[in-house]
Amino acid sequence: MKRARLEEFRQVAYKHLGRAKDATFELTDAILRTRNIYSLADLSFSPVFRRYLFSRFT
Repeated sequence: MKRARLEEFRQVAYKHLGRAKDATFELTDAILRTRNIYSLADLSFSPVFRRYLFSRFT
């Protein structure tokens, strides 16, 4: 029952996010699942946050 409520919440929250829905959800998951966060840059090392920033000019 709890899992169904969590999935429902995530779906409703996802609908209300802006353009960066996927990245925002991954960032939120990384924040909730990572124990020691000293900066936002530390979240990029979390396995949950799969987004990588590449330079457009390379």
